[in-house]
Amino acid sequence: MKKIKAGIVGGAGYTGGELIRILINHPQVEIDFVHSKSNANKFLHEVHEDLLGETTQQFSDSINNNIDVLFLCFGHGEAKKFLEQNTDSFKNIKIIDLSQDYRLLESGHPPAFNNLPFIYGLPELNKEQIKYAQNIANPGCFATAIQLGLLPLAKAGLLNKVYTTGITGSTGAGQSLSATSHFSWRANNIQAYKTLTHQHIKEISQSLNQLQKNTKAEVNFVPWRGDFTRGIFISSQLNCDLSEEELNKLYNEFYKDHPFTFLSKKPISLKQVVNNNKAVIQLEKVGNHLVIHSAIDNLLKGASGQAVQNMNLMFGFEETIGLRFKSAAF
Repeated sequence: MKKIKAGIVGGAGYTGGELIRILINHPQVEIDFVHSKSNANKFLHEVHEDLLGETTQQFSDSINNNIDVLFLCFGHGEAKKFLEQNTDSFKNIKIIDLSQDYRLLESGHPPAFNNLPFIYGLPELNKEQIKYAQNIANPGCFATAIQLGLLPLAKAGLLNKVYTTGITGSTGAGQSLSATSHFSWRANNIQAYKTLTHQHIKEISQSLNQLQKNTKAEVNFVPWRGDFTRGIFISSQLNCDLSEEELNKLYNEFYKDHPFTFLSKKPISLKQVVNNNKAVIQLEKVGNHLVIHSAIDNLLKGASGQAVQNMNLMFGFEETIGLRFKSAAF
């Protein structure tokens, strides 16, 4: 089978680096260009040091439209500007946007580019639509972890008020330094931030209510910054009358056709998901109180890995191809 050609715009950040790492080893993909004005003509491994010995490709300051798929790894707000400035350049190219610019419905309809809608790219929710999509809005990292813990309950109409806490590593804040991303601040430290106002709450509610239409799900979310580099661990709590046996059956049935999401009967940990595209979920029940723990790697299942998973579906590849990574469990 002929390889597809991929372009990456905004390739110097964390998500761009992980995307390159996946695609240079993907058997069905050739990276045509990685765009970065500030790093033009530098070798990719000069910026992403983990790529030393993996590729001799250089960053480009130009963009080629003779490609099959374009990945947008911009900061939030920049992807929409970029596409508005290049409306005619990418008419027949599949687009996967890793920012939040196209995730939310506008007046009840998905946002569009060249009159073609952006499909929300959570395969466990929209796999069939993703297969035939031209444009994909890749989900947020916290949003992915929280939704995967709650989607089976939403489909069963069991969500009302949900109380969620989640902790993320420093890579979730991006590559640019800030006061809370310095080692001296992060070390031996955690902090709650954006309490009940995190930007991912809207897309979480949008997806849950897509499945549970009669009763609106209310998600109350408190995110934390953690003293580690990558990964997200979520604990969501709600009242539920189903037994543990019924809940396990519900979750296993919902995820039976989704190769990256797993239900564990043992306590889960962050090391199970770091450096792979898995989501792991554990249920705990005390009386009528249900706690759903879920964990992902924020840069893979929460960003670049999920983007490649969406690409695989869009081009008719096997869903897991290029994404079979083992976590570093010790």
